[in-house]
Amino acid sequence: MSDGEATEEAGKLVAVDLDPASIGRSTADVEHERRIAIYDLIEDNRFVLPGHPTGEYRLHLAVRDNRLVFDVRDRADGPLVLHLLSLTPLRKIVRDYFLICDSYYAAIRTATPSQIETIDMGRRAVHDEGSRLLMERLAGKILVDFETARRLFTLVCALHWKG
Repeated sequence: MSDGEATEEAGKLVAVDLDPASIGRSTADVEHERRIAIYDLIEDNRFVLPGHPTGEYRLHLAVRDNRLVFDVRDRADGPLVLHLLSLTPLRKIVRDYFLICDSYYAAIRTATPSQIETIDMGRRAVHDEGSRLLMERLAGKILVDFETARRLFTLVCALHWKG
């Protein structure tokens, strides 16, 4: 592993649960988006817990006391590690991401294809920035590759979706 990234021999997430108390009530569309984000993450991920044997893991994500909770468990749901990350460094990027997503969805209805493409490029850039920040915040605790970080950032945003 280098630069805090997981290698091909990395462990794998086999289940991801979002804490119901963290997400609250939302629309059917928001619930559907959350399910898709979880499915995508489980389908393709690299996930390493330094100091633990490589394996298959279950991840329980929650927000408590302005902290993002990564409760990592073994395949049988036995506790392995609990990491708490302050949400403060992520808050601005999540807010920016939602703003640009709102612009993107509004543009789909009225803008030209080139305008939509420009907004979508900005949306992807903000998402990538959030993914890199999440990788940095997890470094030394949980090692992931960039694509896994992108999917995890999507779920961090999913914890904030209100519908």
